Amino acid sequence: MTIHLPVMNNNHNIRVKTQNGNTFVFFFSPVSSLVSHPSMASLFKEFPSMSTLLSFYASFSTLSMLVRTIINEAIPKRVRDFITNKLSDFFSSYFSSDFTFIIEDRWQAVQNETFRAIEVYLPTKVGPTTKSLILGNNDSNNITAPPKPGIPVDSKVVDEFEGMRLEWTLHEKDSKKYYLRNRRSFELKCKKNERETVMNKYFCHICRTAESILKKRETLNLYTYDHDGSVWESTVFKHPATFETLAIESELKDSIVNDLDLFLQRKKYFQDVGRAWKRGYLLYGPPGTGKSTLVAAIANYLRFHIYDLQLQGVKNDSDLRRILTSTTNRSILLIEDIDCSTKSSRSRSTRKISNDDDNDDDDDGDQRDNKLSFDPGVTLSGLLNFIDGLWSSCGDERIIIFTTNYKEKLDPALLRPGRMDVHIYMGHCTPEGFRKLAAAYLGIKEHLLFKCIEDLIESIQITPAEVAQQLMKCDDPQLALQSLMEFINNKENEIEARKDEEEVIKQEIVMLAKEDVKNQDGKKLDYDLENRCIYLT
Repeated sequence: MTIHLPVMNNNHNIRVKTQNGNTFVFFFSPVSSLVSHPSMASLFKEFPSMSTLLSFYASFSTLSMLVRTIINEAIPKRVRDFITNKLSDFFSSYFSSDFTFIIEDRWQAVQNETFRAIEVYLPTKVGPTTKSLILGNNDSNNITAPPKPGIPVDSKVVDEFEGMRLEWTLHEKDSKKYYLRNRRSFELKCKKNERETVMNKYFCHICRTAESILKKRETLNLYTYDHDGSVWESTVFKHPATFETLAIESELKDSIVNDLDLFLQRKKYFQDVGRAWKRGYLLYGPPGTGKSTLVAAIANYLRFHIYDLQLQGVKNDSDLRRILTSTTNRSILLIEDIDCSTKSSRSRSTRKISNDDDNDDDDDGDQRDNKLSFDPGVTLSGLLNFIDGLWSSCGDERIIIFTTNYKEKLDPALLRPGRMDVHIYMGHCTPEGFRKLAAAYLGIKEHLLFKCIEDLIESIQITPAEVAQQLMKCDDPQLALQSLMEFINNKENEIEARKDEEEVIKQEIVMLAKEDVKNQDGKKLDYDLENRCIYLT
């Protein structure tokens, strides 16, 4: 084989002989001799000029713009996108060695737990190849805390697993409806021959890592639902309440802790008996008895996030299902003052009597009809369906807590086992609860005034919130305890004065009734007596 290569000097040749016996001869000829060669000269003459090339380029650009305009006008956008996608899929399937996994934030009707695991896992894999990063801190109590990393949209994160190079990208798609949030999805690119390994090993590795991170999380979040954006918004939850600081009886505290521990350990048991892995608690009692504080203590003990739901803002049962299915596992769903949140939770017999009384007011009836027409709200059936129905299985390791001041107002169907498994009465302060409050607020375990205060507490009903308010007034234990004693004595005097006032009113009513008996007939007597009794009351 002979090869001519142009050089600037005289002719040279190099002979190369390979091991298999082939010989290559390289001839280095001057450029001038090549140009003067007849074939090369004809080639240069046939080569078009620069003006011809520019003219061809202008004609081609004009033609391409015309064709593109005709295609855009004649073919709808959806058809063009369909053809483009098909061509892209065709060429990528034959000429590309990459495979793409797409993980969306919603999977059918519930939140995609794989997406959530990736959200937790990827920020730990940010490296030099990542060009952008989101930083933020939602801890309003500690603005100097180091910010937490997040993955921005369209940013790439490269991870390595068992020698594979895996590329992640977060995408966001605008929602066509203004009241729905944008859809987000993670995109994972790998080699086609690595697809099975990614499916069987890599995703399992992500889920295990994310689970260990969530179990070791240092901060908890308190979520509230934004109905305008259709999304749960969170803030850092830092409540100092623990079971050691709760002003409740030791037996009650031990029973709650043991029940929580047993619930966490019985995942397999719930699966074997065919029940959803959840637990319902009903906290009831007078205001100021520590129901919300107990919820905070449970969250701190379990290290669970809290989802605080206000039923007044929920439009209907469908909206309720969508809201509740967007909560995560290992969380507490809290509905406070369930008796005031919605009419659906109240006793049906009580609602029937109330509706009969409301029929006398036409204006109120019209307003109620309008509400039922445009905003029916949550029904009892919809609430029960998620707590103990088929929708209750959409999630694991969840605690559902209802609080109320009036347990008797709730519908019995809401209170049965399986829905509210544990009923906890949060009553007035006891001597043991007072001692815990004194130890927490004053730092003392014994005092000369303890016996007197305990005797007063046993005779006069006082809430833990009222006791704590008096103990916080002064750092001096002596003055704080004296203030508490004065408060209890004043409350006792108020109770006695209220009883005397009620007795006077009853006597006046009896006297008026006797006077009316003498002057009026029976029918008019009943009418006037009823009106006067109401007025005096």
